[in-house]
Amino acid sequence: MGKRSRQRQKNQTPGRDDRDNADWGTGYADIVKENKLFEHYYTELGLVPGGEFEQFMDAMREPLPATIRITGYKSHAKEILHCLKEKYFKDIQEVEIDGQKIEAPQPLCWYPDEQAWHTNMSRKIIRKSPLLEKFHQFLVSETESGNISRQEAVSMIPPLLLKIESHHKILDMCAAPGSKTAQLIEMLHSDMDVPFPEGFVIANDVDNKRCYLLVHQAKRLNSPCIMVVNHDATCIPTLQIESGGKKGSLFYDRILCDVPCSGDGTMRKNIDVWKKWTTSNSLHLHGLQLRIAVRGVEQLAVGGRMVYSTCSLNPIEDEAVIAALLEKSEGALELVDCSADLPGLKWMPGVSSWKLMTKEGHWFADWSEVPSHRRTQIRPTMFPPTEPEKLADMHLERCMRILPHHQNTGGFFVAVLVKKAPMPWNRRYPKLRKDVSSGSAAQTEGSPAASTPADAPRLTESAPVEEEEREGGGPEGDVEEEAPNGASSAQESAAKQDGVCGPPASKKMKLFGYKEDPFVFLTEEDPVFITIQSFYNLAPNFPKLNVLTRTHDGKKRNLYMVSKELRNVLLNNSERMKVINTGVKVWSRNSDGEEFGCPFRLAQEGIYTLQPYIRSRIIRVSVEDIKVLLTQENPYLSKLEDNAHAQAKKLVMGSIVLKYIPNPDNTEDPQCPIQLCGWRGKTSIRAFVPRNERFHYLRLLGVEVFREKQGVGKEGEKEGKEEPGKVAGEEEAAAAAAAVEKEAELDLENGDENASSEPKK
Repeated sequence: MGKRSRQRQKNQTPGRDDRDNADWGTGYADIVKENKLFEHYYTELGLVPGGEFEQFMDAMREPLPATIRITGYKSHAKEILHCLKEKYFKDIQEVEIDGQKIEAPQPLCWYPDEQAWHTNMSRKIIRKSPLLEKFHQFLVSETESGNISRQEAVSMIPPLLLKIESHHKILDMCAAPGSKTAQLIEMLHSDMDVPFPEGFVIANDVDNKRCYLLVHQAKRLNSPCIMVVNHDATCIPTLQIESGGKKGSLFYDRILCDVPCSGDGTMRKNIDVWKKWTTSNSLHLHGLQLRIAVRGVEQLAVGGRMVYSTCSLNPIEDEAVIAALLEKSEGALELVDCSADLPGLKWMPGVSSWKLMTKEGHWFADWSEVPSHRRTQIRPTMFPPTEPEKLADMHLERCMRILPHHQNTGGFFVAVLVKKAPMPWNRRYPKLRKDVSSGSAAQTEGSPAASTPADAPRLTESAPVEEEEREGGGPEGDVEEEAPNGASSAQESAAKQDGVCGPPASKKMKLFGYKEDPFVFLTEEDPVFITIQSFYNLAPNFPKLNVLTRTHDGKKRNLYMVSKELRNVLLNNSERMKVINTGVKVWSRNSDGEEFGCPFRLAQEGIYTLQPYIRSRIIRVSVEDIKVLLTQENPYLSKLEDNAHAQAKKLVMGSIVLKYIPNPDNTEDPQCPIQLCGWRGKTSIRAFVPRNERFHYLRLLGVEVFREKQGVGKEGEKEGKEEPGKVAGEEEAAAAAAAVEKEAELDLENGDENASSEPKK
């Protein structure tokens, strides 16, 4: 969903994220859900169909129902869906809370394969009601494991309209907190048999702190094809990639432009919008939104697709931005008709006429009506085009506006653009840097006329770049983007002409935030591969060059893997790009490992990426074996069934892969492959699986682990700890909970809350 203004975020209570604060909890008791200016404004605009405005306002005052999305690419998706349908949904539909009967959750009719569901419960009810405690713990645990996402329904729309394939290079311009980024990653990995898709996702956000929230979201999916970067989206740098021995500019096949907005479509969950909403918010944000959108289409490949979205219903932030973008493109962009892409979704077509209102209540229908003293705040691009033919050619009715009362959702706006030719200012100034030939750039864009500069010009309206100060100092450094020689004065004069399409003035880009550790790729001859290669018997096609670490000096603590294309991006853009995180962890250094033959043990995060290349140290296990391994802390080898026991006895001590392959003839067992990291000790065996993943796999096997919040002993209360509790009829559950708690303690001792602890001898 579109982000609300950065200034508003800064003014909020520290530590409160507007995206996650979706409840009607404490602190909102005094907020009256009334705003006469809001009602007057939208009544006059006529965006809501006749006779429905009262329904519209009633829906805006109701809490937003909870929606969840199952991670579709994972092989466990069908098992999760089965678990939800047969256990949790059946249990909660008989529940009555505060006199309200809970309705059975229903799939979103427009989301493919029943992968998204909505309920009539707010997030507050789910979180606070003791009757829904098991369901809530299930949601929390599976969310942390990356198997489901608690995401607003309308927020799921933009990634679906991008129509992503596994080879696409994708840019998410304003990505935090990352729910849509997670969707993009899922779509890249739609084929589980391909560990390294050709495509990748570069997820960007201007706020350094929110980038780490983005990293947390992305890491749940354990993908080698995601990179998180920290830049101002209005001047995000054009990256270089190497192809055929030559460097060229990187153009993206798909771009998600989910811009900061006033957020009046989020009133159902962000209650403070009621008292803070004013028309000034949209006037202040319009220029920023347009600059971000222009920078997006500049970096889009010819034939590529960009989705522009906001969680605002205001045409100043919606159709006005699209109309200005289309006008400036001079035919290079086309607004796409997506009416048939999401059957079942109810939406209103975009409008082609609107007017503007100040917070004092003054209306303006045209730029000519704006007095001179208002022309710094109100800009010509905020009004619809005055030429009827030009307006008709734009087809603004192809935009989609989702109203809350039509399908019990939040408010949302989305538009899909396809790039048919290079942007006009790119054609006029084909070269920017001497080392970038027009031929290589054109070849990258996919069109003979696409000689696009490495850093294309910006928009006509200039604004200071938002800066974030890091602890102990200011911005790390400046990188000034160059403009074409001799073009500067032409750009400035063009920028002063209102409503005239022209290349914008060049703009400074700031690199800011905390200093990150370096990303250092290993060579094929690196000594660490000698023992790893022999110990795990890696396949000859294992991509050693894709392995990296985060330190130049000293021992390598963790080894990560990225896809081939992301390696290309990293190697060619280290100076121009602020990378926060990339890659998936595949090996961790084990302090005692050298005496067992290899100093690196397998990491659960990257096991599904790495396992196809491992040809030894694999133990085939059964459902009963997995139950033993996940419910007992350090079971003896003899606890395994005969087949797995015999395999384990043949292996020397050290890290292992525990692999379960489903039997299609036994439908009661999970019908998805399971791969776990483990450790073969002298007389025992152990699974190294993070806490929430243990819960996940046990659920797949029919063992429900429930942490009892009620009836905690006084001693436990004093210590602030929750004691594990039993599930009725599940004797294994108590043992599982105890094992998981013990695992968590060991994890914390090793300094990583979500990682596995070091193996015991």
